[in-house]
Amino acid sequence: MSVSTRRRRTVSVASLTATFDRRTNGVIYARSSKPLGNYPERVTDALEYWAARAPERVFLAERTASGEWRTVTYDEAHARVRRLSGALVAAGLSAERPLAILSGNSINHGLLAIAAMHVGIPYAPVAPAYSLAVNEYVALNHLWKNLVPAMVFVEDGQVFGRALEAVASKETKVVYGVRSPEKMPGTSLAEFENSASCVMVEAARRRVRPESIAKVLYTSGSTGMPKGVITTHGMLCSNQQMLRQVLEFLGEEPPVLCDWLPWNHTFGGSHNFGIVLFNGGSLFIDRGRPTEEMFLETVRNLREIPTTVHFNVPKAYELLVMHLRSDKTLRETFFSRLRCLFFAAAGLNQRTWDDLQDLAFETCGEEILVVTGLGATETAPFALSTDIAGAKAGHLGLPVPGVELKLVPVEDKVEVRLRGPSITPGYWRREDLNARAFDEEGFYCLGDAVKFLDPNDWGKGLVFDGRLNEDFKLSSGTWVRVGALRARVLAHFGCLLEDVVIAAPDRDFTTALLFPAWEACRKLCVDLPTDAPIASVLAYPPVRAAFQERLASLARFSTGGSTRIDRAILLDTPPSIEAQEITDKGTINQKAVLFNRATLVEELYRDPAPQQVLTLMEMTP
Repeated sequence: MSVSTRRRRTVSVASLTATFDRRTNGVIYARSSKPLGNYPERVTDALEYWAARAPERVFLAERTASGEWRTVTYDEAHARVRRLSGALVAAGLSAERPLAILSGNSINHGLLAIAAMHVGIPYAPVAPAYSLAVNEYVALNHLWKNLVPAMVFVEDGQVFGRALEAVASKETKVVYGVRSPEKMPGTSLAEFENSASCVMVEAARRRVRPESIAKVLYTSGSTGMPKGVITTHGMLCSNQQMLRQVLEFLGEEPPVLCDWLPWNHTFGGSHNFGIVLFNGGSLFIDRGRPTEEMFLETVRNLREIPTTVHFNVPKAYELLVMHLRSDKTLRETFFSRLRCLFFAAAGLNQRTWDDLQDLAFETCGEEILVVTGLGATETAPFALSTDIAGAKAGHLGLPVPGVELKLVPVEDKVEVRLRGPSITPGYWRREDLNARAFDEEGFYCLGDAVKFLDPNDWGKGLVFDGRLNEDFKLSSGTWVRVGALRARVLAHFGCLLEDVVIAAPDRDFTTALLFPAWEACRKLCVDLPTDAPIASVLAYPPVRAAFQERLASLARFSTGGSTRIDRAILLDTPPSIEAQEITDKGTINQKAVLFNRATLVEELYRDPAPQQVLTLMEMTP
């Protein structure tokens, strides 16, 4: 991509540099040239600070049933947190008897979470999908047995009633926002909040130290059942200082976010919520999601709220571009105060990236800086970042102040390992996982592979090179680099494809399970009824021909068996949350899909190939 010569909006973002030390065994150590500044000991010190200095400023906002924004100021939040903290202590919660929150982002959720952290009670925000998007509560039950919460909060007791009946014991205190669960006792949050005095709060707060556990974030990643990542006060506070030193504009004016990212995930709950709290900003809770129907709520909110920085996942940016093109009010509001765009969780394709910059320039005569990086739940999450120079798709940047980077050769790849005050001490009640998560020097093994953008100039930073535990070898011994191939397939198939899973180890050739974009496929079915079942749509000759052509053209531009797809199956069922096929942030779980759909993988390698399998041999030269 050529370097843009168009004007870019002025924004204070640091220029990152690093020092490197290469050892004789090939291991490279790197750290930021800038030291990490001082940071508070406790997460909730920030609430007390802003309640004293900006008491009337909006801290949290959410829409009511009537569509109006309900807001809570810093002063109001501080008062409620003190009352809730007293009630939690009086109810017997402690460092060993944590709080679980099953419902999604809300003002009640946010204040109860801060209250727990304020007095040293770990809390675990749980993906609502574990309760609401399943028929059996396998993941929730696994999580519950590991956490053993003394109390659980749900926004609506009746909505979560069935899940609570499945996992909660008689000893678990149930608190709800509205509507009590039908078949078990519960206490309303209003009653609970006013059930005890604040007398014990200050003594409990003083006992909270940087090493105290703030929360436990359950993540399945690409490995299956959820495991609880311990997140301490020191991790969160040091990570926010790292963010301030890189994204310097956060300290110049109170940030305003309109954000949907779930608080049970580190991006939304630690990174974004923390940015608002630590910098005295305002967070407008977005009930939208990056799906065709639910994204309309995000558009509604972004048309009203001029944000100063926008954090999101690539899928949401793709949808945002579509609406920005057709909605002038949305464009003008969105770009009016925007200082920076930030994405994480997956790679942003260059087409979407370029479209965002074109739309920004057409709207306000300036491009907007795009920042990205690399992190994980275990890193709180900010660890590597691009800087004021900007970035391109695939860039990760350099380690941020306070984070030590260790690059370790693993066969023909290089693994990232990290150490610093923002790195987790381990997993909640899982010593078996702790032993494997860290190396002999105490570096957390991230499992991601990287390489230098310029092998002759390490200071230009790193680029992503796939996940080590997803790559596999063909029977020929050739490595299939799943991350790179998956990105290539998605880009090549374009609007026809929602996602793809690459298969399979120790086979003679590479195959794929394709999750089609159903609406795009239906548009090719001019002779079928609009309500035709998806299986009929995928079997329709023009649809198969479209996928067949993309499969063949991908092969024409490939360099060998490990960089093309020889066979593929179009799946007529989406990835399942219940079966752990997608993570709580909506990304594909490669291993779970292959495990759950092992029969289809076998079909891909049968000879002769079954009728539903697309093969390169079907194409006429």
